[in-house]
Amino acid sequence: MKLPRLVLASASPRRRELLQRLELEFEIIPSDVPELFDGQLSPLELCQLNAHRKARGVAKKIPDALVLGADTLVFLGREIMGKPATRAEACKMLGRLQGRTHQVVTGVSLIHLRGNRERLFAVSTDVAFRPLTAGRIEHYLSKMNPLDKAGAYAIQEHGDLIVSEISGSFSNVVGLPIEQLAEELAAWQ
Repeated sequence: MKLPRLVLASASPRRRELLQRLELEFEIIPSDVPELFDGQLSPLELCQLNAHRKARGVAKKIPDALVLGADTLVFLGREIMGKPATRAEACKMLGRLQGRTHQVVTGVSLIHLRGNRERLFAVSTDVAFRPLTAGRIEHYLSKMNPLDKAGAYAIQEHGDLIVSEISGSFSNVVGLPIEQLAEELAAWQ
């Protein structure tokens, strides 16, 4: 695959690991653009807007590069569940998700400013949680750090304790829908 210099506009170790699976050379230049939380936008629109803003912020600094920005959020209906600020907030979030199905949406933006090209897309995955008691939530949280994860959980870290089923892309729930991204990058040439 012949691509311009590829830059991941994210400091997320999960996104780095997922992108490495595509066996592409890339570098990491994290975006410093703040994320927006606008309840007037649909989940897909909001994640795509944030992904675009992150990618564009980095692309302005290196216009010859193909910059990849991404934003992942958890939605219960139209309620946005971002990253919890405290362990107590994480417990509350997991309590709201328990026994229910929610959506994990990742917006992805590919921008090559010099080439005047951009591709923007979003992927949504349904995630069903097991019924959870307060004790089971505490047990799960004792095994991982929820504070840097949308929805206060990581499916790849003991997700079997809380998740009963997913419908869609597993990598999307982790933070980057690599199946769709691989197709987009192949079409980029």
